[in-house]
Amino acid sequence: RAEGAEGLFVVLGAGLAAASHPLLYVKLLVQVGHEPLPPTVGRNVLGRKVLYLPGFFTYARHIVEVDGKRGLFRGLTPRLISSTLSTITRGSVKKAFPQEDMEHVSNKDDVKTSFRKVVKETSHEMMMQCVSRVVSHPLHVISMRCMVQFVGREVKYSGVFSAIGRIFKEEGILGFFVGLVPHILGDVIFLWCCNLLAHFINTYAVDDNFSQASVIRSYTKFVMGIAVSMLTYPFLLVGDLMAVNNCGLRAGLPPYAPAFTSWIHCWRYLSAQGQLFRGSSLLFRRAPMPAAYFPID
Repeated sequence: RAEGAEGLFVVLGAGLAAASHPLLYVKLLVQVGHEPLPPTVGRNVLGRKVLYLPGFFTYARHIVEVDGKRGLFRGLTPRLISSTLSTITRGSVKKAFPQEDMEHVSNKDDVKTSFRKVVKETSHEMMMQCVSRVVSHPLHVISMRCMVQFVGREVKYSGVFSAIGRIFKEEGILGFFVGLVPHILGDVIFLWCCNLLAHFINTYAVDDNFSQASVIRSYTKFVMGIAVSMLTYPFLLVGDLMAVNNCGLRAGLPPYAPAFTSWIHCWRYLSAQGQLFRGSSLLFRRAPMPAAYFPID
């Protein structure tokens, strides 16, 4: 049964990765700063004229016009392998450290005991996430590089095995782990902030006498996850940019970005440019508008 469940998780994870790949693809191209289409004039809720950069659907349509519908799935194979490795690794860690040994938070616990259990559960989640991230990251790097070849129309990374050989030859073993540190930091910060905030809200803000208290508590962690994901987004952005930076592809070279010496250098560069949240939204993307761009009505 355990093996069947793990196989089901692998299949579901691969299906979700395949279905969401076009969204990830467009997001990555926006993250590296590739804007092949001009902004359009629109109006905000106040009726003022603003410039909007192409959203996901317009951008995806452009990719289809250039590469066809299959073009939306560039880099999917290494991403599926990465997703599978991540799922299998998490399952292996769970077997090595069974959850039956973990103490789960109960409403009957006092404040000190419940906090201790939350810390223990979060530490367990953090261990699983960090191990799975390390194992799957090399294929994540390959997937990122396959996708950004759209920018310069390169064919340097044409297959998983050839990409592995090329990265090892040009960058050594460390080339498979570029961008790993910010990704792990983002994962760790996300887990701790999300779990602790949800715990404190459920403990101190939700009254047990309220009839819908249990329902609210069940959604608290989900809502906190959405909020905290915005806080940790810059780590995701920096990690993805480091994965493609200075690897011989146009998207990782000037004018898109300088050759970064470290992920901290990348972070500081984006911060100075006011671009730490570039790509976080793919629907309503405001573009900077010169003061004299529009004539006075």
